Amino acid sequence: MPHKTASQDTPDATGRFGALREGLLLVAAALLLLVAPPAQQPSGTVSDFPRGASIAGPVAASPAQPKLAPSPAPRLAQFGGQEASAEVRQIANWTFHSGDHQQRAVVVVDKKDAKVYVFDAGGRLQGAAPALLGSAIGDHTVPGIGDKPIAQVLPAERTTPAGRFIAEPGVNANGEDVVWVDYDAAVSMHRVRANVKAERRLERLASKTAKDNRISFGCINLPVSFYEKVLSPAVRRTGAVVYVLPETQPAARLFGAYDVPHAARSTPQ
Repeated sequence: MPHKTASQDTPDATGRFGALREGLLLVAAALLLLVAPPAQQPSGTVSDFPRGASIAGPVAASPAQPKLAPSPAPRLAQFGGQEASAEVRQIANWTFHSGDHQQRAVVVVDKKDAKVYVFDAGGRLQGAAPALLGSAIGDHTVPGIGDKPIAQVLPAERTTPAGRFIAEPGVNANGEDVVWVDYDAAVSMHRVRANVKAERRLERLASKTAKDNRISFGCINLPVSFYEKVLSPAVRRTGAVVYVLPETQPAARLFGAYDVPHAARSTPQ
């Protein structure tokens, strides 16, 4: 019988090592499968939803609702604790609420109480002072009164006209700076003049009653410091609208004013 060769029936050392290497590779592969972390799910897949939740396509987000700004409180005149009549408050509140002042300062002349109020364009009271007014009761202007020599102006014609006027800084015939209320009627606001002692104009301004404040030919006389420090600067800074309240009819009728909502319940600032 012929002898068998080693290459046919007996495995050599190379064969044994090859088999061992293949076995080790298989074990390593199995270990990798056991310890490898599971593949991460992409964002937005089922794993992002609680179990049992239905999955739908992308849903458009609801548009954000705009935040509504609170309704601004009505703009009112700020009197700062200053006493004033109901008509003064009504007209002052109305002009700022309605915008009738057109971003100018506001001057309210209360003929019944012989008092003047000056507000800046934002509604803040800058000051108030007594005033001397035309000696005649009435709200009208006599035609042509501005062209008359002052000595010819009759007592019944010496009225301070009521109405809405645009203030105009200027000078009078004597070169004195004044604030014109009605230039054609020669009515202005100016410093009090104590030229005629018998008229007692300074004493009339200082008295606590308005009954003796009717002494002028129609112009509005003011304390010197009030004119120079309050009225004149306000007019020159932003211009001013002058509201001379009537004494023979309701002010609201003359100006077409209305009561500002909630103004009566508001505490003056």
